[in-house]
Amino acid sequence: MSLPVNFPDNPHGRHHQSGSPFSAFAPGSDLIQVGSRRWFLQMGMAGLAGLTVPELLKQQASAAPQAQTNQRVQAKSVIMIWLSGGPSQLDTWDLKPQAPREIRGPFNPISTSVNGIEICEHLPKQAAMMDKFAIIRSMDASSSNHTPTTFQAANPKSRRTNDNRDGGGYPSMGSVAAKFRGPNVPGMPGFVALADSMVADIYGAGHLGHRYEPLDGMKSAGKFGMPAGVQASRLNDRNDLRRQFDQLRKHADLSSDLQLQDRYVQEAYDMVLSGKVAKAFDVNRESAQTREKYGKHSFGQKSLLARRLVEAGVTFITMSDAWGHWDHHGDEVKWGGIEKGLKPMLPVFDHGITTLVGDLEERGLLDSTLVLVLGEFGRGPVLTKTNGRGHWTPVMSMLAAGAGVPGGQVIGATDRRGGEIAERRVGPGDLGATVFKKLGIDPYGHWIKPGGRPTPLVEGPSGPIAELG
Repeated sequence: MSLPVNFPDNPHGRHHQSGSPFSAFAPGSDLIQVGSRRWFLQMGMAGLAGLTVPELLKQQASAAPQAQTNQRVQAKSVIMIWLSGGPSQLDTWDLKPQAPREIRGPFNPISTSVNGIEICEHLPKQAAMMDKFAIIRSMDASSSNHTPTTFQAANPKSRRTNDNRDGGGYPSMGSVAAKFRGPNVPGMPGFVALADSMVADIYGAGHLGHRYEPLDGMKSAGKFGMPAGVQASRLNDRNDLRRQFDQLRKHADLSSDLQLQDRYVQEAYDMVLSGKVAKAFDVNRESAQTREKYGKHSFGQKSLLARRLVEAGVTFITMSDAWGHWDHHGDEVKWGGIEKGLKPMLPVFDHGITTLVGDLEERGLLDSTLVLVLGEFGRGPVLTKTNGRGHWTPVMSMLAAGAGVPGGQVIGATDRRGGEIAERRVGPGDLGATVFKKLGIDPYGHWIKPGGRPTPLVEGPSGPIAELG
């Protein structure tokens, strides 16, 4: 007799899930569903409510090594710092001091440690470390809109559609990394998101499947620790129970998927007992001096956690300080305009990004960690009546550092108003190809859509950005 076992993927291709990968085992869930993938999990993990690690491990085991290339891997990890809302290029990395006041805005440029490169006066720490950063001033955001969809997928075909099929099923770069590369350390997640709003600021796996959705890092602290009152010996007793079910399986023609699921249960035990994941999410293990160095604000604490996750073996981390934080339309909106809203934010951001990059370098991690700083688009070249700037898709600026990126350079240029690309146009597909190449994933490879259709990882006539190494 065989038991029907169903392992559904993400049938609707929705990139935002209703909860984290732990939600299936959250207290109060209905776990007993004979014929579902959870039937055997409850039998093997009864009492470990709140832990869906086996599904996470199944994600890692499903990585497809055939998509790897034989090229030299430059990046083991990627930290994408998502500036939700769209930062103003004219008030950060592409100032136009010769333009009229309504275009140039209230800020002045300052020199940096690299001759010929100037950035905003409120980013002095980045200016001092400009030899570590590459600025892209000619990123084409015309296919993007006011969501993380296009640029986190690095795919011009991936867009918000507001019809429960956002992104067209195309996966994010983090999900691609989780599938085709997997984690750097066994038992760690491949893709982690650090955001207060997963729905607003994080784009996930699309049609690549639920197994490659990011782990919600903001809800994971304590989830991998031992449940209160449960000792290692009790877990081992449950492990013995699992072995007894192993004997049952030999006499029942259970599906291969269910047999594999048993393996994920075993690895989940090992993960909990090893304590690796629990330690990675415990920033209290850092010294008070280090926590103070990063800062107690959202950007600093998430940056510190991102560094810890890189050390622990996570491949891709996407972090956002706050939803819409960089959406500076004017003084009448929540985040204010350029002077009242952006100005007080820039020193916090400046401190956070330079602390992270400096710390990665001190720990010998910068050479193998690609750091990307970007949002969904730029801002309009003319100030609004309320001293803000509107959405602007023709161009945006971004930063890159680490993993072989030659610092101290500017890629591309805009016109005298800072609103149009004047030279070296690059697009989201070029960014995706660069990231995949550095991770050792063939940027010209394919993933399989539901129905068996091979689909390019990178769409359009795109290729790695040569200037980024």
